[in-house]
Amino acid sequence: MPFFKITLIRSAIGLPTKTTGVLKALGLRKRMATVFHPVSPQVAGQIMAVKELVAVSEVEKAMSKAELKATRKPDPGYYIETPASEAFKPRI
Repeated sequence: MPFFKITLIRSAIGLPTKTTGVLKALGLRKRMATVFHPVSPQVAGQIMAVKELVAVSEVEKAMSKAELKATRKPDPGYYIETPASEAFKPRI
């Protein structure tokens, strides 16, 4: 079952209450927050009402908060190839 991945890109500060109400109905409160909703005409209509504020993509499965956090985790920048105990071991 496909899902809409909806991310709030722009803030709703200063916009009409109708627009903020649509964002609240979608479950979006903070910028860069992401929610998943099943593909349906009702959700598509809500997305069209706030299309300037959100980024939408269609995905096959919804992700949990932990899975989303894992995708945002940056690369550590280094890799440990050999443990230090092996690197400084005296050679006989």
